[in-house]
Amino acid sequence: MNSSICIILSCLLGQVLSISFKTILASNYNKVQKKTPAPIDVFSRFIKANKGSRIKRVHGDIALGVSRSALSCKGCLWQKINGTVYVPYTLDEQYNNDEINMITTTMQVYATLTCVQFVPYTNEDDYITIKSANGCWSFMGRQGGAQIVSVQKGYCTSEGTTMHELNHALGFVHEQSRSDRDDYVDIMYQYISPDDKVNFDKMDTNNLRTRYDYQSIMHYPAWAYSNTTGKNTIVAKPDPSVTLGAGSTMTSLDFTKINRLYQCDVCGSFLTDANGTIISTNYPSPYPNNGKCVWVIQAPSDLVTLKFDAFDLQSSPNCISDYIRVYDGRTRNSLLLLDRTCGSEPVPALIASTNLALVEFVSRDNKKKTGFKASYSTVKCGGTYFTPSRSITSPGYPNNYPPYSNCSYIITAPPSYKVSLSMTSFNTEFSSSCKYDYLSVYDGNSSNNPLLNTFCGPLFLLSATSTGPNMFLRFLSDKSVQKNGFLLSYSFVPLSKNWNGPKVDAILTGHLVPQTFQVPPVQPVVRGQHLRGKLTYRRHTVPLFLLYWRLRFP
Repeated sequence: MNSSICIILSCLLGQVLSISFKTILASNYNKVQKKTPAPIDVFSRFIKANKGSRIKRVHGDIALGVSRSALSCKGCLWQKINGTVYVPYTLDEQYNNDEINMITTTMQVYATLTCVQFVPYTNEDDYITIKSANGCWSFMGRQGGAQIVSVQKGYCTSEGTTMHELNHALGFVHEQSRSDRDDYVDIMYQYISPDDKVNFDKMDTNNLRTRYDYQSIMHYPAWAYSNTTGKNTIVAKPDPSVTLGAGSTMTSLDFTKINRLYQCDVCGSFLTDANGTIISTNYPSPYPNNGKCVWVIQAPSDLVTLKFDAFDLQSSPNCISDYIRVYDGRTRNSLLLLDRTCGSEPVPALIASTNLALVEFVSRDNKKKTGFKASYSTVKCGGTYFTPSRSITSPGYPNNYPPYSNCSYIITAPPSYKVSLSMTSFNTEFSSSCKYDYLSVYDGNSSNNPLLNTFCGPLFLLSATSTGPNMFLRFLSDKSVQKNGFLLSYSFVPLSKNWNGPKVDAILTGHLVPQTFQVPPVQPVVRGQHLRGKLTYRRHTVPLFLLYWRLRFP
């Protein structure tokens, strides 16, 4: 060949390579995911763990030491210093790293939405010692000196059970033991054995001006201590079908009770609906100075997506004064979805990696700015990416993606960078015009921006580059054929003032479906030169383009 570059269209070679590619996919990625067992509720955990325990207890898991409730517990509250309640703790050396992480992460949730902070023990007089003792139990309120909170390995090491026992240590009784419980539930003593009836005694409680919480982490399930199969011991009024207890985490009212008992001056909300609205204080009037507010979103399922409908914060260098932060989780130790952001520029939509997200708003020096209004909802798949060099996968990867997938991925680089997208693996249903299962790449932060390209089928090489700091990906699938999808990666590349290369880099595109693509005409290529031009290919029987040149890859 005399020219430095040649384009070869080969149906036969394409078929051979496609077969090879599918074989690789089958061997590497067709793995069966193990199903995660359903979580055991809090009550079942401590009942099972406490069998045979010699610790004297009442109400199932409250260790006998003093008998007092949240009302008559002023002397058993933990110390409050400058608005923060400090509860020192030690952790049993028997716990492994996963268990330690679960317990400490659970304690961080309190610090996010209340003024209670569990802090490592140094030399304080009063503290809790979290041990894998015999069962799941706790004393109620501060006892003085060291007091055990038993979180037994294998039984109690779940978030819900840990929260339940920590709430006892803070001074709370079970919800169905409230003094006003008869207004909300009936106790069916005919289904309770005589020795267990003491567990349903009412207590003289301070109900902290909160309504009865049927789903509280402190509430027994409806069947607690039942001696008759199929018969409940607690029945909600007026609607007996209301679910009781069995929560895996605290409710909004659980956090409210802590804040009221300890007179916490905190601004925040715990949002558990599938969708809702978050607004700054006084919006649309100017927000106050010297404020801090957090919103924890825990949607019932799927991934949280957050959209700012209005955004007007006081600007400052590096947003050191007033700012918004959004975390990919419910504590400040979670990864950031959005770092300090201020001013009045539009904020791109955000998608968390789970059903959890945290929004933090800090104000110090507002000069008549109106704040923000945001709405959240859920999506089945997608993500928001601000950190450099991460991976993006289709839902379920490396297993097959589900039918009717509709996933959005938003990549945002720093202002002086662009986004470079590349492929590790790509395999979706092939069609002549990519109309069934496909990935569309846009040059901006939404599908309203220019389309860079649409990809489908088994691909060997895929590459796309934005012209600015944003790239938006949308993956759609129909009901019929499902494949194992894709594994993509991206990086941030500095913008060049002289850059005039293609938005889709054809040098690295090895498999092109029949539509218009940015590929070079036949011409000599000098090392370092970008290939430009267009070629429209419409023969549906040939699935592969190969690009050859004498020099190595530019």
